[in-house]
Amino acid sequence: MYYSEELIEEIRMKNDIVDLVSGYVKLKRQGSNYMGLCPFHNEKSPSFSVSRQKQMYYCFGCGAGGNVFTFAMEYENLTFPEAIEFLAERSGVELPRMEYSEEARKKANLRTVLLEINREAARYFYVQLKAEQGKTGYTYLKERRLSDETIRAFGLGYSNKYSDDLYRYLKSRGYSEDLIRQAGLINTDEKHGVYDKFWNRVMFPIMDVNSKVIGFGGRVMGDGKPKYLNSPETPIFDKSRNLYGLNRARSSRKPYFLLCEGYMDVISMHQAGFTNAVASLGTALTTGHASLIKRYVKEVYLTYDSDGAGTKAALRAIPILRDAGISAKVIRMEPYKDPDEFIKNLGAEEFEKRIQGAKNGFMFSLEVLERDYHMDSPEEKTAFFQEAARRLTEFQDELERDNYIEAVARKYAIKEESLRKMVTKAAVYAGMAKPVERPKTASGKPQKKEDGNLTSQKALLTWMIDDQRLFGVISRYIRPEDFTQSQYRTVAELLYDQYQSGELNPAKIMSHFTEEEEHREAAALFNTRLEKLTTPGEKAQAVRDLLYRVKSNSIDVRMKNLAPADMAGLQRLMDEKRRLGELEKLHISLE
Repeated sequence: MYYSEELIEEIRMKNDIVDLVSGYVKLKRQGSNYMGLCPFHNEKSPSFSVSRQKQMYYCFGCGAGGNVFTFAMEYENLTFPEAIEFLAERSGVELPRMEYSEEARKKANLRTVLLEINREAARYFYVQLKAEQGKTGYTYLKERRLSDETIRAFGLGYSNKYSDDLYRYLKSRGYSEDLIRQAGLINTDEKHGVYDKFWNRVMFPIMDVNSKVIGFGGRVMGDGKPKYLNSPETPIFDKSRNLYGLNRARSSRKPYFLLCEGYMDVISMHQAGFTNAVASLGTALTTGHASLIKRYVKEVYLTYDSDGAGTKAALRAIPILRDAGISAKVIRMEPYKDPDEFIKNLGAEEFEKRIQGAKNGFMFSLEVLERDYHMDSPEEKTAFFQEAARRLTEFQDELERDNYIEAVARKYAIKEESLRKMVTKAAVYAGMAKPVERPKTASGKPQKKEDGNLTSQKALLTWMIDDQRLFGVISRYIRPEDFTQSQYRTVAELLYDQYQSGELNPAKIMSHFTEEEEHREAAALFNTRLEKLTTPGEKAQAVRDLLYRVKSNSIDVRMKNLAPADMAGLQRLMDEKRRLGELEKLHISLE
């Protein structure tokens, strides 16, 4: 959905940044700004600054920053359009209705109705659980030590023993048999006619990331089969692209997810305080799940059952997560089968210790592999290392591969050079290129330092926002095109337009960008830490130095990109270069 700049600005203006952030972070007034502990990384000393004047926030510790849209995107894990809708609802701004084609309107209407049906079904199941006929289901949940608060929070319910009970209820609410079938809630056959898909089961509503019910899971009461039953695929439910508990886990401030196998594991962990737990929906982890997870975290702790099936599931999940750019660790539950049993017997504190002691996913896979070899036999030990070397070739990043080679060599007491040769041989055998050797720093990681010219450009933009007196001086020598990085140049163009129209509004500039990383980078442009300059003279000298450096670099860059035959362009650049001398004599008054 496209929203106009005017509407986006109206929503931003009606959501004061301090009011919004203070709903999540405890802020304290400090000068003209508000300070607090950053919600995006762990810290003990406040480095999170919120400016009512700029209508922006910025963390000097981790670099998180932006306006109200950025905060909603980062804290609530929303896309830019979702953040617009979230803040519009918060501030009472009515959004325009989306215009659909006839076909798209039908699909949208069908989706809306199916969501309504599922919501009605979830309410019905919840009421049944608390009624006399739901006593069996309620007793089961209480025996699993779930509190009434947890039961309510997850919307747990019960489908009673009458096999067409839900169907008759939904029909009474005005929904047709065809729509109820499309919602995946009924079946039909010649012997029984129309009957409910779920009956005599404890019900687990499955919600999408926005807490809308899209399907159900049901655990049978008694000896019926199957033990667990899920909704079929429907226009609103794709089990390979949804995760149970994600609607709650996405708001956790943990930088990782705890990935479980079942509903009860997720619910028990949330009740114990581990609110970042999620589970796949009755299916093995898929690439769709991994892509969804990557929207929220870059690390996953696998809490699969400690039996053979759980181990196999973990081994299948590890490479899927790695291919998606997510690192995986494995938590072992022994002597218990799953997280639910573990927490009930040993408690949350002991489970936290297991999290801290989780094993690296790749190293865990080698430990499992090791069980297939008699390591006392030289031949089998060699075969083990050959297979380990083959697996090491799957790491595409050279530095990551090197680090794992070092870790494997250290753990299994093999010479690192010998293992490295085996990896190279395995790579050649598999048709891969030989790993390129590049020099590393002492820490083993390449050093990365921001270009000084870019730092100067950022500092200049920060000063133009912080001290409006400087714009007249800076704009005489520096134009937006002098900012050599594309996003810096875009920000400069918007900033210059605002100055010329008499409306300085950095938060509005932020709304020009829709991606989280763009918001973060743009926020940094207005919050570059400048040297503490004690006198106006020192500050004036610093401004002169920045002007000179930014302009000089701009000329050099344009000179390199100049066409050989462009004599007029060359003359202009030479004239600009001669004017650089004026900057050394420039008088700037900041009294």
